[in-house]
Amino acid sequence: MSQQPTKHPAVMDRFKTICQADARILAAFVGGSYARGTADTYSDLDLYLVTTNAAFASFAAERHAFIQRLGEPVFIETFSNPNLAFYILADGTEGELGIGCESDVDSIHSGPYQVLVDKLGILAGRVFADHAADSAEQTEKLRRLIYVFWHELSHFITAMGRKQLWWAQGQIEALRSCCVNLARLSHNFGDDDAGGEAYFKIDQAMPAELLSGLRATYCRMEQPEMLQAVQVLVEFYRKLTVPLAARHGLLYPGQLERLMVRKLEGVSQPD
Repeated sequence: MSQQPTKHPAVMDRFKTICQADARILAAFVGGSYARGTADTYSDLDLYLVTTNAAFASFAAERHAFIQRLGEPVFIETFSNPNLAFYILADGTEGELGIGCESDVDSIHSGPYQVLVDKLGILAGRVFADHAADSAEQTEKLRRLIYVFWHELSHFITAMGRKQLWWAQGQIEALRSCCVNLARLSHNFGDDDAGGEAYFKIDQAMPAELLSGLRATYCRMEQPEMLQAVQVLVEFYRKLTVPLAARHGLLYPGQLERLMVRKLEGVSQPD
């Protein structure tokens, strides 16, 4: 195992002590790479606790104050998730705090865990099943990505036609991200992270060589190079998406492709 962050044991011990002393908290555990035994220097600290049903709402409302007891926070954000808070402490510790109640323990975590506190034995023998992506949801992700690509290409064409190269360069990244998400689904249709942050843990999600065709799309902000990069992206997308759509019962938009390619050819002609 690689060296772990030196501050984490102290924060984890503090968390355990606080949870043990707080009557509202029935159980606490650590998940993520620590529970899997793969923690390294760059690991974050994923902490979870279970409250009584009666205390859950008030405890969740006070989560900022609870995190402050772990250390000096410089960042706390829920990203609109009522049961989760992401934090960064002044000592460099990063992680997330998940909060659940005794009647809904299974919803707060998936995968392995390491028990820190279990006052009533509610974690004894409990298995947090790995989250299984819903097939219908994955198919809808695929459908959206198929059409988002052409929407982003339309923006690229407009930007290039107006010679607004900063916008056009941003659209190249949008198109590339779409291709990465499609590649994730092609490799593993159950990849629940596909469709979100395209590059999130991508090196673990799929073999890097499956993305090698995208290397040529990283280019200077020069019009000929940018146009060439987008042509590579269109071809990468098409080779990937035509069979992928067919496998999952979706109609590939061939008419849309032909229209957009003609428009791209229009801005590719020299002045």
